[in-house]
Amino acid sequence: MSDAFRSSDEFDEQAHSLYNEGRYDEALAVLRDGICLYPNSVELHVGMAYAYLAREEYAWSRRSFETALTLDPDHEDGLAGLGETLLKFGDQEGADRVFERLLQLGFADDHDLMLQVGRALFREGLVGPAYRFFDLAVQSHPDSPDAAASLGYASHRLSRDSAALYWLRRALEIEPAYAEARIYLANLLYDRGESEAALHHLERTRPDDHFDELAIWRHIELRRSYYRLPDDDPELTPWFQRLEAVAGEPDMVDMLLAEVEAQQPDGSIRDPNQLELFGTLLTELQAMQKRPGHGETHQVMTLSGLTFRGSWDEILLQMKAADPHSGEATLLDYMAQHARRGQTETGVVIPLTSAEAFIRGSAEAGVLRIVQ
Repeated sequence: MSDAFRSSDEFDEQAHSLYNEGRYDEALAVLRDGICLYPNSVELHVGMAYAYLAREEYAWSRRSFETALTLDPDHEDGLAGLGETLLKFGDQEGADRVFERLLQLGFADDHDLMLQVGRALFREGLVGPAYRFFDLAVQSHPDSPDAAASLGYASHRLSRDSAALYWLRRALEIEPAYAEARIYLANLLYDRGESEAALHHLERTRPDDHFDELAIWRHIELRRSYYRLPDDDPELTPWFQRLEAVAGEPDMVDMLLAEVEAQQPDGSIRDPNQLELFGTLLTELQAMQKRPGHGETHQVMTLSGLTFRGSWDEILLQMKAADPHSGEATLLDYMAQHARRGQTETGVVIPLTSAEAFIRGSAEAGVLRIVQ
């Protein structure tokens, strides 16, 4: 079909397809042809701006975004893209004004747009502002694994490890096959010295899920240590192959450093099982007595997205009642079961001495979140 008979939408769709394939030069050629016929098409100017942005041609990108916004000052994709481009120029103040404009226009409930803005800020090291937009994305789409994982990444960068554990595990609750979130969680646990918990998650990934050598090395070292595997064990072969694909030939110095990193000062391998369990299982429901502060109302959110409100004891009873697997188990058995599962997956020992201690320990382990 001759270009003269193509609509602006057809030019935009073709360019969008090329953009998604990473063929930015071809996308730009299509967009230029379209703009020659439809110079007032906002979508074509925005598409061109994003193609320039992908090619890191920021001056041209800014010019195209500004042209689009001259035609439609409230175009949401144009505003988001302009803000992202301004960040590349170091103009945080200008970017903030643009992003605030998006919120003023009512786009806070646009999940994809909030994620885009949050990621743009995160890439520039503006983690606090990024967290705000990731939080808005979660509020508008609580079942989004991308939004939950993004909050986890930002929480970790802000040194809020309990929140990071919660949001990463929340992302995996929504989407168990979310490899990026699982690898990040495993690295976080490894850095906390929770080696067995890290291995628990790394063993649920495949070599092709990894694009960074760090987690691959950690997986290899943990498997060798825990299962006493020799270097030539067939189970390790695909991991060494992936490591070679990602990082090239293994360096003996790096291997030595990885082994040293996996050891404690006394030469033993980090082992979370060496931690002593906090307290003992109680045999009397009397042990669940309320502590000072009785009457206060709290609110918690589980990984499955359920919210419970009340005193610590009331919340615990609500959690048990909502668990279809609790059956006829006693309250203490329910707590012990969840504490064991939490320790396996996070390496954190969850105390059983009271409802409050159990819930706060669960929050520290990242298996629930205390909202209030």
